[in-house]
Amino acid sequence: MAGTLLFISGAEIVVILLVVLLLFGSKRIPEMARGLGKGMQEIKKATDGIKKEIDEADIKKDIDELTDGVKDIKKNLDKPF
Repeated sequence: MAGTLLFISGAEIVVILLVVLLLFGSKRIPEMARGLGKGMQEIKKATDGIKKEIDEADIKKDIDELTDGVKDIKKNLDKPF
């Protein structure tokens, strides 16, 4: 199991890297890596922004209030008439 990444052995990784090098060339690979890094950075910024908006909106507080309201209604329904 040691030396495998996602069920791919070291030799298979080397072959894949060689094919990528042949297809894209040594000048194009760093450009692609930079673009991939920038894309990942943008995704991280977007998810951080979404988390910040959720925290600012205090949705958890609203959910807790709704949950308490539902529990109160349930208690009232469980009472005998």
